[in-house]
Amino acid sequence: LASCRIRGTGCSHIVGHNAVLYNKPFVESFEETPLLVAVLTYMGYGILTLFGYLRDFLRHWKIEKCRVASERDEQKDFVPLYQDFENFYTRNLYMRIRDNWNRPICSVPGAKMDVVERVTHDYNWTFEHTGTVLKNVINMGSYNYLGFAENTGPCADSAAEATVKYGVGVSGTRHEIGNLDKHEELEKLVARFLGVESSMAFGMGFATNSMNIPSLAGKGCLTLSDELNHASLVLGARLSGSTIRVFKHNNMQSLEKLLRDAIVHGQPRTHRPWKKIVILVEGIYSMEGSIVRLPEVIALKKKYKAYLYLDEAHSIGALGPRGRGVVDYFGVDPHDVDIMMGTFTKSFGASGGYIGGKKELIDYLRTHSHSAIYATSMSPPVAQQIITSMKCIMGEDGTTLGQERLRQLSENTTYFRRRLHEMGFIIYGNENSPVVPLMLYMPAKIGAFGREMLKRNIGIVVVGFPATPIIESRARFCVSAAHTKDMLDTALNAISEVGDLLQLKYSRRTRLSDDEEADHLSYLVSYED
Repeated sequence: LASCRIRGTGCSHIVGHNAVLYNKPFVESFEETPLLVAVLTYMGYGILTLFGYLRDFLRHWKIEKCRVASERDEQKDFVPLYQDFENFYTRNLYMRIRDNWNRPICSVPGAKMDVVERVTHDYNWTFEHTGTVLKNVINMGSYNYLGFAENTGPCADSAAEATVKYGVGVSGTRHEIGNLDKHEELEKLVARFLGVESSMAFGMGFATNSMNIPSLAGKGCLTLSDELNHASLVLGARLSGSTIRVFKHNNMQSLEKLLRDAIVHGQPRTHRPWKKIVILVEGIYSMEGSIVRLPEVIALKKKYKAYLYLDEAHSIGALGPRGRGVVDYFGVDPHDVDIMMGTFTKSFGASGGYIGGKKELIDYLRTHSHSAIYATSMSPPVAQQIITSMKCIMGEDGTTLGQERLRQLSENTTYFRRRLHEMGFIIYGNENSPVVPLMLYMPAKIGAFGREMLKRNIGIVVVGFPATPIIESRARFCVSAAHTKDMLDTALNAISEVGDLLQLKYSRRTRLSDDEEADHLSYLVSYED
């Protein structure tokens, strides 16, 4: 079937040999930044940078109080510790809008939450709590895709029972006296859920990548990494000591060129063949909302005899008719993915991560992974939370609650994205992705958008440099199955109101008439049929 990627106001269809790899339309939207907006964004950062240098000059001469870490006089002959752009950015740009991050909450991060109010008297350098709590703030920022972050219901009850029986901590590694029957039950369940031979669970999602990739690749190996991969994948690749080459985001032509060059030329200087070639990709890219072109990646992996490492942190539980992630979404064989990684922090309302694959792979990691050998085992109530929520998704709890939540998440995602497009916002990502980035661009609008939304009792996440390119600041919404239509409508009305106030409706896409939209939907339905 045709794969569609919207650029600007047009839509291009990728046909030919790639068409047969997809069992459904693949629609992603990355509308180009309007020229005027790009120019004004650069101007905004330019002005902030000039004022930043001016303020640094005033701090140097003690005219303005310096509140940042600085070198001591006795270390003046040493090489400075703080000399990079990130520190300049933190002092002079981030501090202006720091109140939009690290807000304390005092409730379950469910569909609604309670936020502790705080004030600052020194321009965001320090904060004081006022003692007031903002009640029932609609939570559009947490990764609670299936709504399992809750303090009532079967998951909470089973986690409480596990706490009474096992306690909270394990006080040992899996290789010592920290291997519980709950851990082994969890790993067998995860392997069954993924459709692989074996799996292994870890107590921290970030460390699942950063501590296991070095066990799988090393000197003489080549790692091909998507340019927008998560920091944990980047760190793991760097720690491995392998040669790293980056391909353009979700660009199969760029990936194939790197694969072809690697096969033809081999290692630098010696031109010996690479010991192994590992492709690192994510299921859903958490800042773009895009979905990996997995069928095409698998086809290239087979063609050039490479290994595929798939990070399903955001996609597991959130995609596919059975919630099995991007593999389930595209209907591909799980055995075509060599290393299946994911986390329990999003759809399962818990913490930690897993790696699944062949039994030989998992047995190797049990004895070679730093995260397995040196890290303390997963907390028993956390393991029980994962087991209960995963069985719910699989329907093994005797109810249809899991399927209902999967269906509700899909409906909420489609509705939320469609409404934002209709309002005229520039939205990134795949039409089925519950991660919804709304582009803000200009630095002043990052803080203004977050503050104005909180005034309307909507809690959101705004994102800027270094998590995104410096001129592509955005607000990132995470849709949940726990959101009701009334909640989404309330949030959408507030977004539209603030969008008008801050002039954020940048999209130049041609709005579809009712008849054209009906024709478009019938086209998609015919493909799905």
